[in-house]
Amino acid sequence: MNFSEKLQILRKSKGYTQEELAEKLNVSRQAIAKYEAGQSYPDISNLIQISNLMHVTVDYLVRDQECSIAPTKSNTDDKTEILAFRLKANKNTYAAFMNEVDSTRFDSHDFRFEEGPYAYHDTYVGGEQFAGQEAVWKNGRTVYAMNYIGRVLADTFSGNFLKEALLKANPEMPYRGPEYYQSGEYLYKCKVSGDFTWYQGYEEIYCNNDKVYECYFHGGMMR
Repeated sequence: MNFSEKLQILRKSKGYTQEELAEKLNVSRQAIAKYEAGQSYPDISNLIQISNLMHVTVDYLVRDQECSIAPTKSNTDDKTEILAFRLKANKNTYAAFMNEVDSTRFDSHDFRFEEGPYAYHDTYVGGEQFAGQEAVWKNGRTVYAMNYIGRVLADTFSGNFLKEALLKANPEMPYRGPEYYQSGEYLYKCKVSGDFTWYQGYEEIYCNNDKVYECYFHGGMMR
């Protein structure tokens, strides 16, 4: 993940608009837009300001985090199996209005799906502001987990559209929904850094160009 991607995720995680971040750094909004598009780079004084504001190190901001590790064949096979099962579970639980089970925590909403050696469980609390976790087990051992937190931003949000978008998850984008999905006046967008083994991402929904929903998530395979 390069600087432009890190800055965008950090800014959104703090709830800043580009204008608000620009004001804090004493630069123009256009400068922030260029940073996030990878068209320009901040000077050292602005890097230090960003570091202090976002509570990360300058080294984290400037160093590209790419590390190639050749997985063993068994890990590759596990990833393929787990990913396929997670997508199948997605089409048989919350997004499909199926397999809701008793609460496992106070006032939680829970969904469960099992097939062969695999079991999937999704549990979340809240409503218009919510947080939850989904996990996958193989033969009783945790092999995958993902945490998420999100909120509804406007009355025009449609929970049915969100579920419709989540059902469009695919092997290239198996985390929440696809990169883009549109139906009528609604548009779903999802951006992810990393891969299925270790990732973080952000999804949002627009209605007639107004943002009505957002959700942050991160997860990966358990080893």
